[in-house]
Amino acid sequence: MFEIDLNCSLFQVFRGTIADASDFDPTADAEALYNAMKGIGSDKEAILDLVTSRSNAQRQEVIAAYKSNFGQDLIDDLKYELTGKFERLIVSLMRTPAYHDAKEIHDGTGTNERCLIEVLASRNNKQIHDMVAAYKDAYGRDLEEDVIADTSGHFKKMLVVLLQGTRDESGVVDADLVQQDAQDLYAAGEEQWGTDEAKFIMILGNRSVTHLRMVFDEYEKIAEMSIEDSIKNELSGDFERLMLAVVQCIRSIPMFFAKRLYKSMKGLGTADNTLIRIMISRSEIDMLDIRECFRLRYEKSLYNMIKDDTSGDYKRTLLNLCGGDDEPTVRPASNFDPAADAQALRKAMKGFGTDEDAIIDIVARRSNAQRQEIRQAFKSLLGRDLMKDLKSELSKNLERLIIGLMLTPAEFDAKMMRKAMEGAGTDEHALIEILVTRSNQEIHAMNAAYQDAYKKSLEDAVQSDTSGHFCRILVSLVKGKVFQEFVKCSNKDIEQIIKKEMSGDVKNAFYAIVCSVKNQPSYFADRLYKAMKGLGTDDRALIRIMVSRSEIDLFNIRKEFKETHDDSLHEFIQGDTSGDYRKTLLILCGGED
Repeated sequence: MFEIDLNCSLFQVFRGTIADASDFDPTADAEALYNAMKGIGSDKEAILDLVTSRSNAQRQEVIAAYKSNFGQDLIDDLKYELTGKFERLIVSLMRTPAYHDAKEIHDGTGTNERCLIEVLASRNNKQIHDMVAAYKDAYGRDLEEDVIADTSGHFKKMLVVLLQGTRDESGVVDADLVQQDAQDLYAAGEEQWGTDEAKFIMILGNRSVTHLRMVFDEYEKIAEMSIEDSIKNELSGDFERLMLAVVQCIRSIPMFFAKRLYKSMKGLGTADNTLIRIMISRSEIDMLDIRECFRLRYEKSLYNMIKDDTSGDYKRTLLNLCGGDDEPTVRPASNFDPAADAQALRKAMKGFGTDEDAIIDIVARRSNAQRQEIRQAFKSLLGRDLMKDLKSELSKNLERLIIGLMLTPAEFDAKMMRKAMEGAGTDEHALIEILVTRSNQEIHAMNAAYQDAYKKSLEDAVQSDTSGHFCRILVSLVKGKVFQEFVKCSNKDIEQIIKKEMSGDVKNAFYAIVCSVKNQPSYFADRLYKAMKGLGTDDRALIRIMVSRSEIDLFNIRKEFKETHDDSLHEFIQGDTSGDYRKTLLILCGGED
């Protein structure tokens, strides 16, 4: 067994947008609110500015000061003075988190199972215990009894389990139990006719977040599909939605809420109750992370979507809670500091353990030209080779992906050609893909990089590793012979000629040339699809394409992928990869279509 202490203060970084105000004076705030509401009309701007610039704990002090100074209930006065969605939002901000959750569930019980699912799937043990107590205090009723009376079947059972607030939060992971739970989930669903729902409920309702993330990875190896796909296959209705929400929250609570926020605003109309509930409940917890997930997934900032979808004082209050708009994925050159990035990378690799997140966030969010400046700065400032340090600190697919990003395009292509030819067998598809899609200038640069790195010409390497007509085609491409111009000028249906007259690697090479010339993004979209479909993943192809096209035409590749395969490239990567490797690929992908 090993222990991961996620509750250690080192890991508790504030990621909210609303914090305690400095120089806070509850009596002065109470007086300011009283003055904003006295007389004819009310100063809504003063109210929203004050309420959204105080933490929830400070708002409770303002409520107490208001009553002791003016003998009136602040929430009652706000309800009287304000109207509509703006009133709901401001009044909800004045409640404690536990009472806000309790009211949301009370008002939604019987009519809004999605609210019940969202709240119970995303709260930790303490939040659930506090909510249950607040519900009892506010309504004189037992929340569990009301849930039991209002729901049924396995949906009810899972809700009751979550209401106990007994999920393991110790941070201890037993590797043997990870394997056992993954096998038990497989046996309870995909392996048998019918589903053992009780096993899903017990494991997903009680195991720790860290444990379950490892279980999901092991499950995917056993079942050859994600736990989400299995749930969709085996369960249905509200129970399916609840279990999917639990899995999503185990994987990433910020991403779960990013999706909920997007759905609340997309299309005609706005689900204001959902929008208000999430913006309030996460404003002091992880709103910054939600904003980041939102931008990565939808290529639009949460701030701008709120701005476009709401209006008036309601909009302004929501934007204050959002906390600001987000920077683009690649930091503008004017803000780029290679020395600072070099120091940050060294810090991420110094001492015990490695801060993979910091490495990913720097490397994946800089252009290739900027990464080369970082390599130089790392050497000149620290006297160390950044590539060697990264190789020693990272492993497996993440290491291959990060190193690939740090190489120049020519160095990367040369390395990929070398990899395709070394060892037993040759990766003909990789050779074809690289050579038929690069311009003459790119091929000449690759030739020079290959010679420099391996002290052998690329042409000689190709000749020694291939044979026959296929070899001659590749050598011609290595020399920069422009087959593409022949394809463009030909009046014949060249694809039919290739299919009819050719075979094997020669056929594949010519066919790739034709497809690349006709629609290169479509060609790469097809290659990416083949890299991820079916059993296993061709990670070398996935890395090769994502790295080489990320600054060229990946946006168009994404569009072609979506049009051809219905699902987005983002969804395919998310479903077919995991961990820091997936995170890096999704940053390169840039968003969901």
